[in-house]
Formats: sequence, structure tokens, C-alpha cells
Amino acid sequence: MILFERNKIKITDTINAYFPDFPYKNITIKNLLNHTAGLPKYFWVAEHKWKKNKAPTNSEMMQLLTATKVNRFFKPGRNFDYSNTAYFVLASIIEKVSGTSFSNFLDKNIFEPLGMKNTYVYSYQNDVVKKNQLTGYRLYRGWKHIKIGNNVNDAVVGDKNVYSTIDDLFRWTNGLNTGKLLTKESLELMYSKGETIYGRKVPYGLGFRIDKNEKNIYHYGKWNGFSTGLSNYIEDDLVVIVLEHTSYNAIKSLNRKIKKIVTKHLDV
Repeated sequence: MILFERNKIKITDTINAYFPDFPYKNITIKNLLNHTAGLPKYFWVAEHKWKKNKAPTNSEMMQLLTATKVNRFFKPGRNFDYSNTAYFVLASIIEKVSGTSFSNFLDKNIFEPLGMKNTYVYSYQNDVVKKNQLTGYRLYRGWKHIKIGNNVNDAVVGDKNVYSTIDDLFRWTNGLNTGKLLTKESLELMYSKGETIYGRKVPYGLGFRIDKNEKNIYHYGKWNGFSTGLSNYIEDDLVVIVLEHTSYNAIKSLNRKIKKIVTKHLDV
């Protein structure tokens, strides 16, 4: 959306405008942003088609998708299906258009302007573990927590690998809502439900999930033992952020409980 406002891209542009050889045609940036692209899961492609010992980077993953031409789930615009592939492709487009890495682009255009000093895009191959960086765990036999190791999908960015804190995530949410990053018009576009080519509304805007009554703009995530949740209750002027690293499976329920406690006791 930052590139869109700078007239560097159009959300109606297709992937092929930036990657001519990409095998899945007629997929727009908007399809990628609201998960109506129908792309195959890159997790599966990397796990079954990648032959090297090191994890593939974004550019290598783009090349692998182009070479393998794994069947997509549906033609663009027909359905809604959450896609990690869509977000790594978006990050690849950002790199192509901006001429810099996804990490550098976020640093210069989001993290630094908003004072997010404890946030960065983790590079699996280049970054060492930083101070206070947590490890993800999984629960074994209901009581023992075991560290989760690396896997072949760890090096791809765009869908994951942003390390942050609750304070910085609040700065990011507040920066969005107060116009420090984008115009009000762009934000309204991001916070509005998408739709299929058949006119059916989908519970997703451009980068955010949207609940039924559109009073909560939110997103949850999971990776290697980490469970995350950020809910932006627009009308209540309330943001609830939960970061957890033991494969916790009830982030949505916990989020609602926190909101209930805050609403009851802090007069929100």
C-alpha cells in the first residue's frame, strides 16, 4: 500500500507484470492481499521439490514455483483461501519494485518512522540470535515442552519472520490508525471486506481479517511454536496483542477474555 500511494504499483497489476515467467496467470496484487489468488502452498513445494540442504530464499522459492508448476487450487477470484504463498510473493514484488530487500524496505518505511526499535525481519541465513529473542516450543505428551528446530521453510519472508514486541506492535497499529503511514482512503480500503468474482464477500481486507460486524480488525499467526494475535477494536479504541511461544492453541479465546476484562474494569 505504501508503494501504491507512491504510484510505484497498482493493486490491479498482475504478478506477471513483475515476474513475466511466473506460471500462474491473471493473479492481481489485490488477489494476493485478500487471499483470492488460489496459489499452491509453497510449504508443500519446498518440502517435496527443493533438493538443496539449505532453506530456499524468496528468490529461490519464486524460481522453484516457476520451474515446478504445481497445480493451483482455483483460478484467481473464485474463492477465499488463506495463503502464505500469496504473502511471500507480495514480499518478492516489494523487493523487485523497491530495489532493496524486504527487510530494508520495512526498516526504512515502517519500523524507523514509527520508532519500532525492537522490530526486524529475521534473516535465517544472515542473522544471529539477538538478545532476548525467544525460542518456540511444542507441547509433548501434555506436559513437556520441546524446542522446535529449523525446517526447509524458515528462510522465506513476507508471511512470517518479523520479530517484534507488544510495544512495537502497538506503535505499528497506532501508526496505521492515525495516518502516519498511509492515507485514510488507503486504510479504509485495507479495512474493507474483499469479494470473489461472484460478488460473495470474504472476511478479509487487504492484509487484515475482519469480523462479521467489521468492528474488529485482527490477525492471528503461528510459526515454529509461536502463536500471535493482534485485535484492533476500532469503535472501542482498544488494541489487544498476545504473543506466545509454546504452541498455544486458544489465542482467539484468550483475546476475547482479555477484552472482557479490560471492558469490565477499565471502562472501555
